[in-house]
Amino acid sequence: MLNKLLKGKRIVLGSASPRRRELLAGLGVDFTVDTVNSFEESLPDNISFTQIPENMAIGKSYGFHRELEDDEILITADTMVLCSDEIMGKPLDRDDAIRMIAKLVDNKHKVLTGVCLRSNSKIITFTASTDVHFGHLSAEEIEYYIDTYKPYDKAGAYGVQDWVGYAGIRGIEGSFFNVMGLPVHILYNKLKEMAL
Repeated sequence: MLNKLLKGKRIVLGSASPRRRELLAGLGVDFTVDTVNSFEESLPDNISFTQIPENMAIGKSYGFHRELEDDEILITADTMVLCSDEIMGKPLDRDDAIRMIAKLVDNKHKVLTGVCLRSNSKIITFTASTDVHFGHLSAEEIEYYIDTYKPYDKAGAYGVQDWVGYAGIRGIEGSFFNVMGLPVHILYNKLKEMAL
């Protein structure tokens, strides 16, 4: 359906994330993946937490390695975990991953995903926010998760679709798919806007 609504526009996903590929495919749209990018992550002074993911998504879009064709729409995104005013990116190592999960358990955090859609004639950006409530996990359970699933490529050191999501997350307010890395319910409508 979306392919028809896009009126011949071609989608390029500028992300190496297998979760984002899976989620975009779930919309039933044809797309290619191109991850070559020169963007170096840096933030302007005095930027608010809620602006960071969208700012990063825009930076990734303009860091794309080539000019877009007239019929292309480039999608870039950035996901951030925010817990008690700590921005949690991808963990540095096992100890950092354990520290992150230990901070998330018995606590609430926000997952923010910023998305940028860009063509040669239009740009649309947005941020989706989801509140995630973790239940209790013991130190042994946290180590089991880290050692078994090795979530070193994930913001906040966890994947909601992994074991920890089944065993540790007791509630979600907002989009589940946003926590996976792409708020596809909003993206679907924004892609339709891009084709107008």
